Amino acid sequence: MPNKEITRADLLDFDEYLAVRKERKSLISGIKKNRRISVGPDATFYFESFDTMLHQIQEMLYIERGGEEQVDDELNAYNSLIPNGKELVATLMFEIDNVQRRTEFLSRLGGVEKKIKLVLNDEVIDGVPELDIERTNESGKTSSIHFIHFPLNESQSKKFKDLKTSVTLGIDHEKYGHIAQIPDIFQEALSKDLD
Repeated sequence: MPNKEITRADLLDFDEYLAVRKERKSLISGIKKNRRISVGPDATFYFESFDTMLHQIQEMLYIERGGEEQVDDELNAYNSLIPNGKELVATLMFEIDNVQRRTEFLSRLGGVEKKIKLVLNDEVIDGVPELDIERTNESGKTSSIHFIHFPLNESQSKKFKDLKTSVTLGIDHEKYGHIAQIPDIFQEALSKDLD
């Protein structure tokens, strides 16, 4: 059963982390390789786990050097993105280098966070956006980063773990409609997030 919450006991202090940082970054790159799925030309889903979030927290503490006062904020921010055994959780990023194109693109994509679907054969699971902050404003502009939960019941979890199941991930927005097949190796990696 995967770990579902990072505590202070899981964190290395600054010097300990510095000593293993290069090795940890290499290890996490290998883990992330089978957890990153592109949907269309501009959207990438990064499926999170205990390991990816532990790395993120350690990196934030290393980069910002906020010390003990920063720890609780990081734990609160990132623990909600660790799958709880009955869901998959992804960070969706719209990655467009050109600033003007990115601004125009995001200004037309309002509400995209409510148009994300995981499909198991023909069974649709609607993505549930993280409600920490509103990511689409009144003018219809959306953020370039969204956090999406995919809740699965016991039957859906079992179906997801079966590599005979066709799994697709899609965005069904009128200005960005794309779908991607999740390869078996990714499906196998993500299955480890489920009880």
